[in-house]
Amino acid sequence: MIISASRRTDIPAFYSKWFMNRIRAGYCLVPNPLNMKQVSRVSLRPDDVATIVFWSKDPAPLIPYLDELDRRGFRYYFQFTLNDYPRALEPQVPSLDTRLSTFLSLSQRLGPLRVVWRYDPIIISNVTTSDYHTERFSYIAKELRNATRRVMVSIVDFYRKTDRRLAQLEKEEGFSFDRHVSSSPAITSLLKEFAVIARKNDMEIFTCAEEKDYSDLGIPPGKCIDEGILCRVWSLNLEYRKDPSQRDSCLCMISKDIGINDTCMHGCPYCYATVNYAVAQ
Repeated sequence: MIISASRRTDIPAFYSKWFMNRIRAGYCLVPNPLNMKQVSRVSLRPDDVATIVFWSKDPAPLIPYLDELDRRGFRYYFQFTLNDYPRALEPQVPSLDTRLSTFLSLSQRLGPLRVVWRYDPIIISNVTTSDYHTERFSYIAKELRNATRRVMVSIVDFYRKTDRRLAQLEKEEGFSFDRHVSSSPAITSLLKEFAVIARKNDMEIFTCAEEKDYSDLGIPPGKCIDEGILCRVWSLNLEYRKDPSQRDSCLCMISKDIGINDTCMHGCPYCYATVNYAVAQ
């Protein structure tokens, strides 16, 4: 079993102590996000866990516990989201320099295959233009050269809750968001530039859960939870099974997510998993 920790919240940033308590107990309880009264017990025993995939914008709080995870025999890798957005879009994340330092520290400890860079989501606006993204992506890629072998990119989805919060930013902060970016020629040009920049910095680049295939630009569809990484790093031979609980365009290997929605406190208005930040607090 692969443990996803977590698409629904940032466990490393906010719940590392909880996570380690559950590791020591050997299990955790996870409510069904569609029916909170339905709770499943998930084993966290090393013999039952093929690997743990951590998703985080700020995994620094988990780093002091990595020695213990290693001693207990866990295999794990990180999906590390690293954008450089204005504070209005990422109000509670640490500074870019701090997050770059954390990324480099993790990579030095774990190796570049086990720290995957996520440039996610791509939001086009009058403030975060295509040129803005090209410059920021290029800068971060150069800083992470040799610290990662893979970058995942995705385009923002304007779900109702997302659109509502971004519309508020348009009223209060002067943003103007491109809500049709997925079908815009601008995104094709931008992704083509991303592919060139990634190759120059010795990185594979993949899209994450995009309905459109950008393989012709040099960016094929990718898997964030990827049995191929487990094979390359630990020689695990796992048969690929697409996760049926994810969107059709998501190619991730089947896993068990142990997070809960409405618990992330980064406060990003584009977030898909948090409806109410007051609930998270």
